[in-house]
Amino acid sequence: MMRTRPLKVALLGCGVVGSEVARIMTTHADDLAARIGAPVELAGVAVRRPDKVREGIDPALVTTDATALVKRGDLDIVVEVIGGIEPARTLITTAFEHGASVVSANKALLAQDGAALHAAAEEHGKDLYYEAAVAGAIPLIRPLRESLAGDKVNRVLGIVNGTTNFILDKMDSTGAGYQEALDEATALGYAEADPTADVEGFDAAAKAAILAGIAFHTRVRLDDVYREGMTEVTAADFASAREMGCTIKLLAICERAEDGASVTARVHPAMIPLSHPLASVRGAYNAVFVESDASGQLMFYGPGAGGSPTASAVLGDLVAVGRNRLGGTTGPGESAYAALPVSPMGEVVTRYHISLDVADKPGVLAQVATVFAEHGVSIDTVRQQGKDGEASLVVVTHRASDAALGGTVEALRKLDTVRGVASIMRVEGE
Repeated sequence: MMRTRPLKVALLGCGVVGSEVARIMTTHADDLAARIGAPVELAGVAVRRPDKVREGIDPALVTTDATALVKRGDLDIVVEVIGGIEPARTLITTAFEHGASVVSANKALLAQDGAALHAAAEEHGKDLYYEAAVAGAIPLIRPLRESLAGDKVNRVLGIVNGTTNFILDKMDSTGAGYQEALDEATALGYAEADPTADVEGFDAAAKAAILAGIAFHTRVRLDDVYREGMTEVTAADFASAREMGCTIKLLAICERAEDGASVTARVHPAMIPLSHPLASVRGAYNAVFVESDASGQLMFYGPGAGGSPTASAVLGDLVAVGRNRLGGTTGPGESAYAALPVSPMGEVVTRYHISLDVADKPGVLAQVATVFAEHGVSIDTVRQQGKDGEASLVVVTHRASDAALGGTVEALRKLDTVRGVASIMRVEGE
């Protein structure tokens, strides 16, 4: 039976994503009503620029007073797509206090204050859903939170930023330099005028915090995530990667320690074998590779950003929250029972690719090998090329801790025969 009284929805933000959410709510109104069990009514839209023409939205619904909108008391669901920390945080908690559940796409806020928001939702008996906060249209939060709830997830390895993947893919496929690839990404609309959040890994780090928290039932905040950008990746790095049968991706990596007693979360460029499923993810697409005890290896792939893909995830949450609302229940909240400590980056163990500029004379390789041995880092392969008194030395290690590798590099820089450390790249996915 269809309930005739509509679910009232307020929209906070009406930019690229918000306007697409409003459009789909209108054009797919009958389908959404059938799937939820009640009609959905857009009851208000909070914006910063009220004079802007918004096709398909009744101007009478538009307001600049977002606080008054969420305090109305008759709202069922508030959709927050304004981003940032404030006023989004206050508006979401105010919505809970005045009887509304919340659907959000705000990765930065959830990574920083997810625990407090979940606590506020639980206190008021409301839902907090945020599928759109990570990887756009790709169903990822719900599978981790619900479908894999009976499994033990050990690792989440993913490309979660389309801008950086486009840039690195362009560098790999055409031989372009970083700046040239960034300029093309900007011209095509994949990169913002200020791309810092993407290329320095801030966007991916926020998503890594959310994924790690859900996967490991542990509170992981943005400050817990090691972050390294990709602006220093060069064409030479890609040439070295190809010689190893690898490519380079900016990865978000969330791992459970081998003894299960702690977790780590990190974002950085890494070489991965061409045989790995993530190596074939091209352009601005996202993909996340999940490894768990019972289900083994799973991969989630699709468009990770943009108005329509992100709106799709928002509307999926809206349907779920609407059904909960009609049933007088709420969906799963925060699961942080494991409370595992988050280990520092120094304890992460992986392989490394190090490129050194060295003097081309006898004994250099022996000196370098001695430094690695003194710091407990085992060498897998060495490749050396020399000409006119200068040489490059490429060392690929076996698995070692990040702290041990850091000590090794510091000692290498002190050698008279080492003129510079040209590149350090982690090797993942093997």
